[in-house]
Amino acid sequence: MLSAGLPQGTVPKLERPGPLRERVYEALLELITTRALSPGQHLVESELAGHLGVSRQPVREALQRLNTEGWVDLRPAQGAFVHEPTEEEADQLLSVRTLLEAEAARLAAAHSGRPGIEALEELCSKGEQAVAADDVDLAVATNAAFHAKVMELAGNVVLSELAGQVDRRVRWYYTPVARQRGTQSWIEHRELIAAIASRDEQRATEIMRAHTEHTRQTYHRREKA
Repeated sequence: MLSAGLPQGTVPKLERPGPLRERVYEALLELITTRALSPGQHLVESELAGHLGVSRQPVREALQRLNTEGWVDLRPAQGAFVHEPTEEEADQLLSVRTLLEAEAARLAAAHSGRPGIEALEELCSKGEQAVAADDVDLAVATNAAFHAKVMELAGNVVLSELAGQVDRRVRWYYTPVARQRGTQSWIEHRELIAAIASRDEQRATEIMRAHTEHTRQTYHRREKA
């Protein structure tokens, strides 16, 4: 078990083929964004290397990259720690997310055909089942997939690329409030699907803007609790 409590078996051993440095980076980033490694947690190179089945060098390189990207804080004489996002950081990120996703919803309503609507409905059903089963990890993953599908249906490559840059941080902020958002989040998704299916661009924009704003507000209430 890692010193800060990551359960044994949570981290699979990495396979050797492929760029090891990149695979270690991706593994650590996934553990951070899913909060298996929680904000403020001390990251010990030797322990991470042991869990990942690699030497300390690629772990050190991954931590340095994560530090550059703002996921990890490297503190002199103390070591590496998972970054603890401030209220302002979360607010700025989630506000940008609202702008991107509201426009994606509008474009999806303008362009989506029946196959796209059916894909959204399938993801929504999966998310509702995850909430009913209290499977937070699946609910978070399905929520991300749902929003990614809306972005795909928008058909704007530049918008999709910008959304991709914030996607993992959105997931990072959404994970701790997924249970609070629960069923209501998927009710809002159903409303969005209906607006997209009816090609009501204004309604789709309004629903998505309100939906992402609810998540932002829930996150802040959670932080102050």
